[in-house]
Amino acid sequence: TTVMNVFTNFDPQAATVVGFGVRCLLISTEAQNGPIARKLAGLGCRVETCDEVYSGLDRVIDDPVEYELVVIDCDSSGGFALGQRAHTLLKVTQRCIPMMLISKECVAQNFPMNRHEPTLLRAPLSSVSLRVGFQHVLQERMLMARGI
Repeated sequence: TTVMNVFTNFDPQAATVVGFGVRCLLISTEAQNGPIARKLAGLGCRVETCDEVYSGLDRVIDDPVEYELVVIDCDSSGGFALGQRAHTLLKVTQRCIPMMLISKECVAQNFPMNRHEPTLLRAPLSSVSLRVGFQHVLQERMLMARGI
């Protein structure tokens, strides 16, 4: 059983783009303006792209201004197992950066309670599943922004 925390504000005056200003690294071989990048930008992210997993990890580790989210399109970047390995390697560096793995190999979407584990989304990715995964992965940021 998967449990997901949801915090929603129904005040229309307080409605904002979910991820306004979130610095996101998308690791994917899709074009810079491809479907996943457009969906992330639609959620308010500042999307940077990289087409290779290990180069992406180097950018995350070496960049002095931390990324707030890493999204790996596993199907175009070496497979689901490589995406999971990338997450493990990032954990070893003590970087606690939220991560989403998107793959056709995902049997079931997973929204882990442990914030140090990646959110798993099934491909093909819908805007709704991306938004739910995005809100789950960044729930602490959203709570802080709302003053909760």
